[in-house]
Amino acid sequence: MLVITRKKDESILIGDGIKITVVETKDGRVRIGVDAPKTVRIIRAEAAEATEFNIAATASRLPDGLLDKLKGQQGMTDNI
Repeated sequence: MLVITRKKDESILIGDGIKITVVETKDGRVRIGVDAPKTVRIIRAEAAEATEFNIAATASRLPDGLLDKLKGQQGMTDNI
């Protein structure tokens, strides 16, 4: 992991088109702004982890073979 120090209104660039800007720091919290192409999915890590957990929990209750059938229909990957 690369750790970079930034102050309010300072930014970092990721690749060609993603810009992360420190918007505000207050009471030990940091607000950031993300400028990225609409094709880039942006989601908080804890929200993504909760979604994956919920999918895995649901998948564990499905009848044998149904998850594989659903994956084939939806083009899902094997990260469940």
